[in-house]
Amino acid sequence: MKVLIQRVKRASVTIEGSLFSSIEQGILALAGIEKGDTEALAEKLAGKIVNLRIFPDEQGKMNKSLRDINGEMLIVSQFTLCGDCKKGTRPSFDKSEEPKRANELYELFVQKVREHGIKTAVGKFASMMDVELINDGPVTFMLEASNHD
Repeated sequence: MKVLIQRVKRASVTIEGSLFSSIEQGILALAGIEKGDTEALAEKLAGKIVNLRIFPDEQGKMNKSLRDINGEMLIVSQFTLCGDCKKGTRPSFDKSEEPKRANELYELFVQKVREHGIKTAVGKFASMMDVELINDGPVTFMLEASNHD
């Protein structure tokens, strides 16, 4: 499972010209589900992200978590994170999980974030979305978890 997180001042998802969801200060999380990913990995990454100290403290040092700042999270499924660009010029998506299973794990990931008390907004699984954000910093991290960790 791969989750690209960006510290944001605000972020939103628009579908077919209409605002679908939005957050204020917090994290935009783009989640890619790979074949073999498990419920345990989704739960592990949810806990890691809500507690990751990427927000500034009073001295400007990254020392506060999403929970500490009472921030929000916008979670968007993004299977292209699982794309392999090593060969040729067209990405391979062989590592991406099948849609039904990917959606189950995506929904579980969202649920686990919410169980940490985080106000959470979502995109729409398998939809074309316009995602807007104001990246704060910019601060961006790629988190990956596999059954081999």
